[in-house]
Amino acid sequence: MAKILIVDDELSMREFLGILLRKQGYEVTSVSSGEEAVAQVDREFYDVVLTDLKMSGMSGLDVLRQVSDRSPGTQVIMMTAYATAETAISALKQGAYDYLTKPFKVDAVKVVMEKAIEKAELVKENFKLKRQIAEQNRFEELVGKSSVMKRLYELIARVAQTKATILITGESGTGKELGARAIHKRSSCGEGPFVPVNCGAIPAELIESELFGHVKGAFTSANRDKMGLFQAAHGGSLFLDEVGELPMVMQVKLLRVLQEKKVKRVGGLHEESVDTRIIAATNRDLRQMVEDGTFREDLYYRLNVIQLDIPPLRERREDIPLLVQHFIRKYCSEHGKAFEGVDEEAMKILLNYPYPGNIRELENIIERMVTLETGEWLTKEGLPYHMMQEQSFNSLADDLEIPEEGLDLERMVERLERNLLVKALRKTGGVRKQAAETLGISFRSMRYRLDKYNISEKDLEL
Repeated sequence: MAKILIVDDELSMREFLGILLRKQGYEVTSVSSGEEAVAQVDREFYDVVLTDLKMSGMSGLDVLRQVSDRSPGTQVIMMTAYATAETAISALKQGAYDYLTKPFKVDAVKVVMEKAIEKAELVKENFKLKRQIAEQNRFEELVGKSSVMKRLYELIARVAQTKATILITGESGTGKELGARAIHKRSSCGEGPFVPVNCGAIPAELIESELFGHVKGAFTSANRDKMGLFQAAHGGSLFLDEVGELPMVMQVKLLRVLQEKKVKRVGGLHEESVDTRIIAATNRDLRQMVEDGTFREDLYYRLNVIQLDIPPLRERREDIPLLVQHFIRKYCSEHGKAFEGVDEEAMKILLNYPYPGNIRELENIIERMVTLETGEWLTKEGLPYHMMQEQSFNSLADDLEIPEEGLDLERMVERLERNLLVKALRKTGGVRKQAAETLGISFRSMRYRLDKYNISEKDLEL
């Protein structure tokens, strides 16, 4: 129901318009002054404000300006008994939707009001669409709308504007670097460089030179001065991925840089100041490493000023369809293909898979499907074998029921294993090597199991 606010210092006019507009099905509120109107707009949203032009105190044009500032989506219609071309043009230039001249015809009020409400609805819809687009793009690096991801977005938005060092934790493949990029982009240094480095991928003897740089002649192959990654990230963010892989000697040097905000190149004599925000990430338990003596406690606390945990995909399954569509668009664009999407059967398998490799694994699966599929939809035919096998295991487990009296689990597992061995041998005509391959076990393991369950040629007879 559209909401209308009537502003007029004449009681009879307010009553007349109130009766007329309520009969049209609108929710109507009436006030006698511009000041009351502004206060009412501050309290709640109105689709249309219908205001007199000349009133004691605030004029109708004053009301128009205040409403436009406070509620841009509200349409304002002016009413006046003194209409001239000059006043009408002035009102329209300042943002009024339309104006009515007193005395006015009832039909004229109805028509203008209907059109103004249509305009208000259109503006609201546009605002809503823009908000949705802004919300989707707010964390365009990260895809997901689950409750855990929304909480992560909120935390990123809060910490990004600080200068605190941030530690991002999470399993491999969850998107820790994407989280770091989201923080950097929304920080005060977002216009500066974002420099990622995988601490586990650099040989121990080179990592100091990579991080801090070196001067010519510092070591045998140092034939020129080299800037380190800390200097390269000056004015921006340095992302230390897999920081738990740093050797102990480098942990000491990194701690000093974080404390002093200065670096010294390998072989150099002078320190250089750096203004670099540090975002670290790890898939290891640094607290446990501290207890084990493999990670410095003081560095741990220096890095872990604020901790963000990126949830594994199995804890946000409702995001899988969004991620699937995201990767379909990405790889269709890369490979010059077009698909309607994933069919129902394939999507069911995608939703039920545990994803030990998290989002990185899902992305690889979708790229495989896009590459192999030739029809209009992506189907289960493009899924890896291990996913189909997992689906078979799930279906088998789902069909099992535990009786009221309970069961002997070990005996049941043994019976199931024996039956599968017999069926595999029957399927391969008694050829043990082929049966072992069918079951995904070694020939030696096959022989052991056949002896264990005393399976003979007689058991293979149908």
